Amino acid sequence: MAITGLIMVGFLLMHMYGNLKVFLGAEAFDHYAHWLKGDILYPLIPSGWFIWIFRFVMLAAIVLHIYSAAVLTGRAHRARGTKYVTSKPLQQTYAARTMRWGGVILAGFLVFHLLQFTAQVIKTGWNSGAGPYEMFVVSFEQWWLVLAYALWMVTVCMHVRHGFWSAFATLGANTSATTRKWWNIIAWAVAVILYVGFMIAPVAVLIGGVR
Repeated sequence: MAITGLIMVGFLLMHMYGNLKVFLGAEAFDHYAHWLKGDILYPLIPSGWFIWIFRFVMLAAIVLHIYSAAVLTGRAHRARGTKYVTSKPLQQTYAARTMRWGGVILAGFLVFHLLQFTAQVIKTGWNSGAGPYEMFVVSFEQWWLVLAYALWMVTVCMHVRHGFWSAFATLGANTSATTRKWWNIIAWAVAVILYVGFMIAPVAVLIGGVR
């Protein structure tokens, strides 16, 4: 759970960085999008293979993350006796209490996102043959899609905030109150950076800053 979660956080940071290239214009953004599917690591690996290896690794991480969540949930239910009562309930953040449902919401919107921009089955205002820059800009010129994206990113960043902190706790990095405090600060920083980084481009498109 911890390792696959950190892999996906790393992917989100890279994806965020790629999205910010929209501010450099259509040529730079489209070049980056095509480069991802082109000659990365060539001739170490055949041309065009990197994107498929990358997709396989990410799919494996997602499947293993969901499987780990299911296993841990099952263990938690079995360990929790129906007659067990605690006089002082554990204090948890909202993100911690909603990790499972948050994961379900993330998975649902991820499918939509892939069908929209990767498989190009769901066309949000653009026509077949549109380039990456055109698809991005035309999609986020629609206020409802920016709003949906903003709400989804709230769920993503809540999940990341708690998951990032929990991952390092699982891996043994939280060895004292001080380290727990700092990992919590870093987790919040990562979540805020992701939210701002992912939302700044769609908002810029919506208000006309990117055309």
